[in-house]
Amino acid sequence: MTVTAAAFGPAFSAAVPNAVSWHEMVSHRSYLVRFAQRKLHDPMLAEDVVHDVFEAVLSGRAAFAGRSALRSWLTAILKNKIVDLVRQRAGTDSLDDEHDDEGALAIECPHAQPDQLAEQREYLALTLQRIAALPAGLRDVMHLRVLQDQPTEAVCRTLAISEENLFVRLHRARKQLLS
Repeated sequence: MTVTAAAFGPAFSAAVPNAVSWHEMVSHRSYLVRFAQRKLHDPMLAEDVVHDVFEAVLSGRAAFAGRSALRSWLTAILKNKIVDLVRQRAGTDSLDDEHDDEGALAIECPHAQPDQLAEQREYLALTLQRIAALPAGLRDVMHLRVLQDQPTEAVCRTLAISEENLFVRLHRARKQLLS
């Protein structure tokens, strides 16, 4: 599949001199995932952010003008996606929230409280139910790759799918679980 400027209309064609093929983009996938993992310290989140980069390119929200190398351009988009994600996840926690009325720092036990444990167990049970309710293709990849923590290659062999297809399915499954 090649993303051509003509696919987005004549106005877009004039603005985008270079088309990016799917194969060219995916050839940089492993580099982009490693880059994202170094920044995010979460392999699954890194894969999702890289998938979002590809989605932005394919949907036309990002257009390659050829002013740099393709890898540099994709990395720049990835950096922006990571910054957006960090901003989105940044909390407004501050030390001021942890002070009591006398200004003393509140000290909490580092272990989860019983009510927190019960809430976590309920959330886990709900998540497992939602995974079980996914369509078979998405459920299988979540079960093998996420729950059983099998390596990518083993999951691809078991399901007889490509690595790219595995990551697309994982991304779609996570999106459905979050909705």
